Amino acid sequence: MKDTLKVQGMSCNHCVNSIEESVGNLTGVSSVKVDLGRGEVSVEFDNQKTTLDQIKKTIEEQGYDIA
Repeated sequence: MKDTLKVQGMSCNHCVNSIEESVGNLTGVSSVKVDLGRGEVSVEFDNQKTTLDQIKKTIEEQGYDIA
């Protein structure tokens, strides 16, 4: 499953690395890419192993807001 989330509060490469690492470490996530310019996080995952809600929670735990 693929989805793109609007994420607020990302401003630098540290933000990119923080989100890509934390979401990328979730079981079932096969790819995560942050687009700082657009304020988007694209994620591809196996919805049998993780949920979109879990991905959103992980991003929010890093200090960012889902739009």
